[in-house]
Amino acid sequence: MKTPRQNRQTGNSLKMNELGQKILKLQRAAVSAKRPNQTIGDAGKFRSTRASKISKPRYTQPMDHLWTPWRYTYVSTADDARRQGVPESLAAWPGDHRCVFCNMIGAVEFAEQHGTAPEVAEQAAGIIHRARHTFLCLNAYPYATGHVMIVPYRHESSLAALDLAVTHEMIDTAQQTERALNQLYNPNGMNFGLNLGKAAGAGVAGHLHLHALPRWTGDTNFMTTVAETRILPESLDITWQRFREIFPK
Repeated sequence: MKTPRQNRQTGNSLKMNELGQKILKLQRAAVSAKRPNQTIGDAGKFRSTRASKISKPRYTQPMDHLWTPWRYTYVSTADDARRQGVPESLAAWPGDHRCVFCNMIGAVEFAEQHGTAPEVAEQAAGIIHRARHTFLCLNAYPYATGHVMIVPYRHESSLAALDLAVTHEMIDTAQQTERALNQLYNPNGMNFGLNLGKAAGAGVAGHLHLHALPRWTGDTNFMTTVAETRILPESLDITWQRFREIFPK
């Protein structure tokens, strides 16, 4: 016959065993939740129940889209619009190359041939600098203040089709543009890039051009998408004037 003390010890042992079983069940449940394809063996090691199958990730959230309606008119008409790139003050030029960049150069050269000062004609067209094979101009639809483009005179959609002299001059002008942007705007970074073809985002797919624009940390916001409005602290005329003052002649 057990003494009261022994009965108490036996009861405590049973309670401890029950508690231990509950703790083990909770541990197994927690592990199963973290590893749904595995169970715990007697030795405490994991044993895969579906070792031959690889679980595939499930994507429960659809991808979000940010629309850019301010680009639609430009992207959808830049290649087809008549006399695109010809400013009103240079409208006397009678031609139309059906290309914004070719029209810009055609209108400027025509104005110069008829007595307009080169600087006046270039400012009207937004041309900052003319080199032998390329020219630098403002983007009339800038992503940011200081957004300019380096454009070859040759109407060509492929970078590989350009002569080495042209591509070398494009990079030379890009280097000069980088120095000018740093001096004028002191940005945190810059974007330099080509969009070749409409599928790549080119607004003027037939005539390639190299974009260059300064960037600042935190300069991206929802103002453009929500309100179809860009916040630019500087007019294009001022941007042109500032570039002209420091860009190599």
